[in-house]
Amino acid sequence: MRWENLTAPPVEGVPGRAAPATPPLPLALPGAVVRTFDTPGFAGMTFYEVHARSILNKVPGTSRVPFEWTVNPYRGCSHACLYCFARKTHTYLDFDAGADFDRQVIVKVNAGELLRRELAAPRWRGAHVAMGTNVDCYQRAEGRYRLMPSIIEALRDFANPFSILTKGTLIVRDLPLLRQAAQATRVGVSFSVGFVDERLWRSVEPGTPSPQRRLDAIRQFTDAGFEVGVLMAPILPGLSDDDESIESTVAAIAAAGAASVTPLPLHLRPGAREWYAQWLAREHPHLVPRYRELYRSGAYAPQPYQRELTARVRVAARRHGLYRPDRSEHRQVPAAPAPAPEQLSLL
Repeated sequence: MRWENLTAPPVEGVPGRAAPATPPLPLALPGAVVRTFDTPGFAGMTFYEVHARSILNKVPGTSRVPFEWTVNPYRGCSHACLYCFARKTHTYLDFDAGADFDRQVIVKVNAGELLRRELAAPRWRGAHVAMGTNVDCYQRAEGRYRLMPSIIEALRDFANPFSILTKGTLIVRDLPLLRQAAQATRVGVSFSVGFVDERLWRSVEPGTPSPQRRLDAIRQFTDAGFEVGVLMAPILPGLSDDDESIESTVAAIAAAGAASVTPLPLHLRPGAREWYAQWLAREHPHLVPRYRELYRSGAYAPQPYQRELTARVRVAARRHGLYRPDRSEHRQVPAAPAPAPEQLSLL
């Protein structure tokens, strides 16, 4: 996606304590309303408010994820996960895939009203809509812009099935609304918890809520009657793929009441690959040779490594009473795309 489906007329009703920012607009986004916020949580961040022309995104036919349509109210993500596969897409917007992805966030301020209009279109057939599959719709900006309530309301009112995958505990704010939606249509809620080591979390996912806070949110949704799936992702070679880490993570997920756990080994696509490699060389230089070997043929680790890692997670899951549901039962989390042949370099 480029910018042909976005425009940015002046926006009325700006979130409280917002002030116009002065940086020049990227060439790809003429006329956007640019904002900064004078609160510590948004220090160093810039928000580009745009009016999208479309919000329902068709997944390319070559993709093997178990859904065809997505809604992404934000581009860029303050979660700042070093490995985020969506980093490359920021370069399409005249930003870089590193710090800009973390700090320059595009906000589609008309997402809710636009979705309602598109759901009402005669050509729309009520297909499942997945959210949180690109950047997190419950990242920090959502606390300011509150785009998700109107999105959920639209899906609820049209009884349109949907799912949300998130690392953000802000989703708890919308729990009552999601319960309403679940009475009208099929609603899937999934969380991403790749590991529970807090030191690793602070280093690799510095803008996200802690693993424990995510586990607490899982418990709240479970207690509210949701069958919560957990994407155990990413599992990081040399950092969270040992038996101790797998056991502690699966045990914590089970204790939180999750219905299932799906492991996903780290994959490093262009953009994320370079950003992650810089961090690895700085923080864990002894692991660089291993990563060069694992990812020498492309973005994905070798199939034998993936199968062995997945098997160990499944054994732990069975031990703790978790199961991995068949896709025909209900959509919980996106499946890992099939490895594509590509020659990349790490460091």
